[in-house]
Amino acid sequence: MGDDTWAPLADRFVDGHYGSLRGRVRTHVIDAHLRWHLPPPPAEVVDVGGGGGHQALPLARDGYEVTILDPSSAMLARAAEALDRESEEVRRRVSLVEAAGEQAQALLGAGRFAGVLCHGVLMYLDDPEPLVASLAGLACEGGVISIAAKNAANLAVRPALAGDWKAALASFQADRQVNGLGLDTRADTVEGLTRLLGRYGVETVAWYGVRLFTDGWTPERPALDDDDDVLAVELEASRRDPYRQMSRLFHLIGRRRTE
Repeated sequence: MGDDTWAPLADRFVDGHYGSLRGRVRTHVIDAHLRWHLPPPPAEVVDVGGGGGHQALPLARDGYEVTILDPSSAMLARAAEALDRESEEVRRRVSLVEAAGEQAQALLGAGRFAGVLCHGVLMYLDDPEPLVASLAGLACEGGVISIAAKNAANLAVRPALAGDWKAALASFQADRQVNGLGLDTRADTVEGLTRLLGRYGVETVAWYGVRLFTDGWTPERPALDDDDDVLAVELEASRRDPYRQMSRLFHLIGRRRTE
């Protein structure tokens, strides 16, 4: 697979991001959206760029047959560690595949999956179209395609809340921003991603916001919040305007058209 560019970041991403409350907000809100749209288990689901398995393993616990595909051996190693802590029954439902998402059809088969997940991956690609085409090809007819992307409409908010007014002003015209890991990322719009998916036979059926009120939280912020209350508020905001439009990420649900 060549150099694993995620290896130096794997622990920070898995433990630092997903281990924080704002990371749990992301997982909780996206999981709730998914459950409203996925067919019931034991449907087959593939998580492209699934990393440490935070989004996929809860599905496996509930009976879904899950494939986690990721180009990073370090990220998959963290998924394997998490999988080792699961029951044998759950472990049997999960496959780990090291590959880029653009190669997924050749490795896993076209038109196979009832659910195709890709969360927080498009933002690292200068050209998302090859991966979007692969996601569409993995889905069976009527299959659900779930994509979480950075919200281009929100880019000015984080620097403004930090008091960096020059960066905030520039962000109104930008589609790129350095994220919390120090990586340059690209943002999308719901309308643009809807058009792109439409080229490959996928119709957008719903979209939601992901992480609004907790996005600006820093490690120095006192941990005085009730997690359940935070999750409930973020979930409610995710499906209401104008809150979903202002969220850091958006979660788009598409469905592969039937012939």
